[in-house]
Parts: sequence; C-alpha cells; structure tokens
Amino acid sequence: METSKNISALNELIEINNDRVVGYDTASKEADDMDLKSLFAGLQITSETNLSELRAEVSRLGGEAEDGTRTTGKFHRVWMDVKAALTGNDRATILSSCEFGENKALEAYREVLDDRENLSAEQVVMIQKQHAALNADQERITLLHNAEKAK
Repeated sequence: METSKNISALNELIEINNDRVVGYDTASKEADDMDLKSLFAGLQITSETNLSELRAEVSRLGGEAEDGTRTTGKFHRVWMDVKAALTGNDRATILSSCEFGENKALEAYREVLDDRENLSAEQVVMIQKQHAALNADQERITLLHNAEKAK
C-alpha cells in the first residue's frame, strides 16, 4: 500500500463529499418546499460526517485534505442553477438533478472501493459504511423523484 495513492483516493472522496455539501446547499436554496429544504439539509449532514472521517484519516496519514470540489461538480451545480431557472424551481427537475449527483457520488465511491489495494482494511470498512449511507440517501431521492414523475 502506497501512502500517496492512499491519500489521493481518500481526497477523491473528500472532493465528492464537498460537491454534495455545496450541491445540497444550492438545491436547498432553489427549492420552494420545506420538505425538500429539510431533506437537503439532512443529506448535507451525511457528507459533513463523511468529510470529518475522511479528513481525519488523511491527516493521520500525514497528508493534506482537499478543501475544494471536483470540476465536474462545479459544472453540475451551474447546470442545476440554469435548469432550475428555466423550469421555475420544478420539484421533479430539482430531484432529477440531485439524483444525477447522487449517482456520481456513488460511482466515485465504487471506483475507490474497486481499487482497494491502496486502502487499509480499516479504511475499506469506513468507505463501505459511507457508501452505504450515500446509497440510502440516493434511494430516498429516487423514491421522491419517482413519486413526482408519477403525478
């Protein structure tokens, strides 16, 4: 296990969680419905918890944790802003954008877990736990999105 690759993998997850925090802050501001604002606040908390654990692990390894977001996350948030403006803050559209973001977050976690030779057993357990929490969040978004589409 190479420490620099280990830190790099953890920093990828830090970036995706930073994207989620900023993305759900944006989604909360764009949403008119209080239930969505509350949902998005809860989803932000998931990532803030993940970030705390990931940053502590990077620090323990002697690395420096990322503090930015991924370029793709920035583009997604801009696209979400434009889309929301065009659709008048349509609930189904906002949920669709969030669902897209959740799928990207889960994809990033799967990629890191697929390349686990750069991770310790403890890190794999931590990342699997975080992946499960993100998967539960994604399922909540998908259920809400499907309910909106069915209306």
